[in-house]
Order: sequence, then C-alpha cells, then structure tokens
Amino acid sequence: MIKSMTGFGRCEVNEGSRKFTVEMKSVNHRYLDVNIKMPKKLNFFESSIRGELKNYIQRGKVDLFISYEDFSESNVCVKYNREIAGEYLRYLSQMAEEFSLDNDVRVSSLSRYPEVFTMEEQVVDESKLWEELQRALQGAAQNFVETRIREGENLKNDLIGKLEGMLTHVDFILERSPQIVSEYRQKLTEKVKELLEDTKVDESRLLMEVTIFADKVCVDEEIVRLRSHIATMKDTLAEGGGIGRKLDFIAQEMNREANTILSKANDLAISNRAIELKTEIEKVREQIQNIE
Repeated sequence: MIKSMTGFGRCEVNEGSRKFTVEMKSVNHRYLDVNIKMPKKLNFFESSIRGELKNYIQRGKVDLFISYEDFSESNVCVKYNREIAGEYLRYLSQMAEEFSLDNDVRVSSLSRYPEVFTMEEQVVDESKLWEELQRALQGAAQNFVETRIREGENLKNDLIGKLEGMLTHVDFILERSPQIVSEYRQKLTEKVKELLEDTKVDESRLLMEVTIFADKVCVDEEIVRLRSHIATMKDTLAEGGGIGRKLDFIAQEMNREANTILSKANDLAISNRAIELKTEIEKVREQIQNIE
C-alpha cells in the first residue's frame, strides 16, 4: 500500500483526573518536518514524541497539537515554612522589647506573612504521564495513517489510469513512425521526378536520403525506454511503501524520453501526441508529490 502525505488524526485519552487531546495534520514536504505545539510542562517529552512519530511517518510537514488538562484537586498542596515563621516571631519580639510595644501577634496574623504558607504543585509521576500521552499520541497517529492510506489508494488508482492513457499515446507514436518514412519517400520521389522530368531517378541516392531521414526521426529506443519506465512505475505502485522519491525519479526519466520524441518529431500528429504525453507526465509528477 502507498500513503498520501496529506492526513489528519485525533485522539483523546481520559485517565482519572487527567485528559490528553492530540491532533495532527500534514501536507507535502520533501522530508519529515514536525512542528509541535504543547504546554510547557510537557516539553521534556519532546524527544520521545518525535521518536514515536517516526514509527508512523516518513515524509511530510506535520503539525502536532497537544492539550493537557488536570482536574485533580490534589495536584497542589500547602507547605508550612516553620523556619520563616520563627524568624518573623523573633524579630517581632525584638521590636516589641526595643520600642516598648505589646506583642499582639496571633496565629491568624502570622499566617498571612509572606512565605509562611506557600502553595506547591505536587510532583507528577513522569512515567505515568508519558504512558497516557503516548496512548493519545498513538491513537491520533493510527487515525492519521488510516486517512493517509485511503488517500494513497485514490492516488494509486489515479496514477495507474494516467499511465494507461500514456500508453495509448506511445502506441500511436509507434504505429505512426513508419508511416512518416514511407510518406517522406513518396513525397521525395514525386518531387525529384517533377524536377528531373524525363530523367531517370537515381534509386540509390533516393534510398540514401530516405535512410538519413529515417535515422533522424527514429524514436524506437525512446519508445522502448518509455514503455519500460511506465511498467516500472506500475510495479513500484504495486509494491507500495515509501516510494515517493523513487516515483519522482522515474517520472523525470519519462519526461526526458518524451522531450526527445518531441524534438525528433517531423510530423504534426506525432508532435501533438508527444505534447499530450508530456502533459500527462507532468500531471503524474504533480500527483507523485503527494505520495510519502
């Protein structure tokens, strides 16, 4: 099977009081380029996330969005700083003695002094957190791959149809080419007879000219190579996998042969077919850019 480089996947994982939501989408790109947007508290998982994605994606520009919600009531705790409270009390007692004041400090007032009580976020088990995030990531990636496979199958069918259409142009050129030489010989013979009138035509000279012309317009080698490239592309599509780069190379070779056929064409019908052939090859190359 082949995969398109366009895809989308989404997955939510609820584990107790925590919730992970992962969304990912991709477009064409020459290499694998992953852009991750997630809460800062998850940044230490970035390397693991990229490693996980490589199990599912080879090429494409991927945008990954991760959201994390913690509804736990115990994710923060109150910390009592006894040492700081003691420092406040000592200095307040000292002030009362130095300035002959009543030391009216109460617990309620002391508790409001800075840093006596602080709120601390509890340490989260990173391995447990990664396990939940990984499940959300894998679920989104699997959905993502499924959409790529469906689109890839559509691309495959479209490409095979275009390759079959190219073969009809190749068949026409192959059938038409010998007729050009025959028509050229007839026209040349008639022209020579018209110019020489009653003088006998030199058949050997005529044959030499026709042979030179036939050699110039011969596209047999190009046709053979073009047929071979079309067959190779069909086989590659059947193999599947990460074939985008290989298909692009084959398409370049096909275009080279079509250009040679067009440059050799000395016939309007063949020129038109060669142009049609180049047009189809260009369409194939555009579609190939969507394949991983």
